[in-house]
Amino acid sequence: MALNWTMLGPDRTPVPLPHEITITAIESGVEMILRVPDAPPSAAASAGGSGGSKTLKATGKVIVTDQRFIFTSASDPAFESLSVPLPSILSTKFEQPTFGSNYFTFDIKPSADGGLTNGTTAEVRFKDQPMFQFVAILEKTRERAIYMKRQEAENEEGPPVYTSPAEGSSTSSAGLTTVPVDAPPGYDFQ
Repeated sequence: MALNWTMLGPDRTPVPLPHEITITAIESGVEMILRVPDAPPSAAASAGGSGGSKTLKATGKVIVTDQRFIFTSASDPAFESLSVPLPSILSTKFEQPTFGSNYFTFDIKPSADGGLTNGTTAEVRFKDQPMFQFVAILEKTRERAIYMKRQEAENEEGPPVYTSPAEGSSTSSAGLTTVPVDAPPGYDFQ
């Protein structure tokens, strides 16, 4: 969701968010290709022109937590990190080409001022690791994060608001409440 937003410690490991749990990590040999369509103009470009599309490529490590997908590059300062909350991964695809290595692609829902635009895609390749198990873990963790986000949204709505029915009791013209219509026999309201 955002480029270079992951806070890194002195050993270049991501600083976890509050209550964040690491699910899996691939410590090296991960190639990330990020395609950002209609990228905003860079600071080095002259004022006035469009930025066009941009492709960023780096090698590093990937971490999946219960809240986000994190990539940190080994040495590229232009593409230091990528942090994507799991619900912001819009669609995923595991590719198994006839010639070449397997790879995993996903579409990203960008955040405001995150350095990405609508239509951004990420492509992940592993150099010396099998990928299928990693993709299965990521998919399951992503589904759980989306489920938890939906549950949280439902809980924020709160319980339904109850109002007393107008026909449930009768009121006199003076505004005094009289005996409710559905009162048991012998009920007297004082």
